[in-house]
Amino acid sequence: MLYEMHYQGFGGVRDELEWDAGLLALRALLEERFHAALRADVPPPADADAALAPLLLEAAGHDESSVSHFLQRDGTLEQLREYAALRSIYHLKEADPHAWVIPRLRGRAKAGMVAIEFDEFGAGRAEDIHAQLFADLMSDLGLDTGYGHYVDAAPAEALATVNVMSLFGLHRALRGALVGHFAAVEVTSPPSSRRLAAALRRTGAGPAAARFYDEHVVADAVHEQVVRRDVVGGLLADNPELAPDVAFGVQATVFLEERLGRHILKAWRHGSSPLRIPLGPPQAWLTRRQTTA
Repeated sequence: MLYEMHYQGFGGVRDELEWDAGLLALRALLEERFHAALRADVPPPADADAALAPLLLEAAGHDESSVSHFLQRDGTLEQLREYAALRSIYHLKEADPHAWVIPRLRGRAKAGMVAIEFDEFGAGRAEDIHAQLFADLMSDLGLDTGYGHYVDAAPAEALATVNVMSLFGLHRALRGALVGHFAAVEVTSPPSSRRLAAALRRTGAGPAAARFYDEHVVADAVHEQVVRRDVVGGLLADNPELAPDVAFGVQATVFLEERLGRHILKAWRHGSSPLRIPLGPPQAWLTRRQTTA
């Protein structure tokens, strides 16, 4: 909630509270605990290239620990709806947390970051902003597209994957970690997006739903090269002392994503929902599908 004051805020809450000294002091205490827990839970920082290397290798066959593998092969339409609801707490503001790092970079790193963010924000076309594409996906799945609508339904494991971006983004001292997070996301996005697009097509989710992930298959394959060569490479050429922070950002991202994945798969394999509040029936969506059937 405190981080959200730096984004779109809340209805009925004064914008001036974004910089309220008492709220910032409380946020600092929470951040200290979160940051310390991450440092304790991930391996000691490695070389940045060594941290990224495992992410560049796509496992052969079906990965039993992967949500996207599960959804591609066995996922139901309802499970895809639950996954989209969980991911909406980030994807409806996709790329916003990473934008905090732009004024903290220079030269090749800044140019590469801006080039990628330009694509994320629709390359000048409002209808192609990735957050809008995800809203279109949600519409195809009969979900509420309101910004933050599913926050109360999200488990702690999902909230942590979003909070970590704001933690890294709002602190200049953690700019290397944010670049590492960004690199991890871009490197892992194309293969998982390909599987999720296939899952959505298999279950008949709708063209807008598949389009979001199709876009990420194409765009992020290019972004991966730019982020590794220009963003990470440029940052470390200017600031080699940030290499451990870049590695930490990669490792923290992997740790939190794997923890969320375990939570989701455990729920599905036990026939339950990974959401704290189960989704309601998609009445408008069902009506539309029945009309077109």
